[in-house]
Amino acid sequence: MAISDEKYLSLTTYRKNGEPKELPVWIVDLGDGSMGFTTHGESWKCKRIRNNSKIMVQPCDQRGKLTPDTKAVPGTARLATGADFDRVRVGIKKKYGFMVNIIIAMNKVRGMLGKGGDSDTAIIITLD
Repeated sequence: MAISDEKYLSLTTYRKNGEPKELPVWIVDLGDGSMGFTTHGESWKCKRIRNNSKIMVQPCDQRGKLTPDTKAVPGTARLATGADFDRVRVGIKKKYGFMVNIIIAMNKVRGMLGKGGDSDTAIIITLD
């Protein structure tokens, strides 16, 4: 099974001081050797990737607990919008189904409260 077939991946990004920051993400294989997920463009993970595109991914559960007997894989991330965002979002909806609609609704409420909003940016990952 490819790492992009996992339900959740722990994404490690790096703060300016080099400190790693991990969080679980949904992931979809883009069919061209890359994989991606969507997020809000002003999220901390986007800010960290703008500063340092080097990342690590590793299978995990929905809370970010690493899957035993797996290893972190290094890669490079880039932010994308437009057609690339649409391609990732379609893949995420296909893979995760109705759960995506629940997350979209929750994000819209968060946006109304001034705490982020719906996904508008894709993060495309290419493994080393």
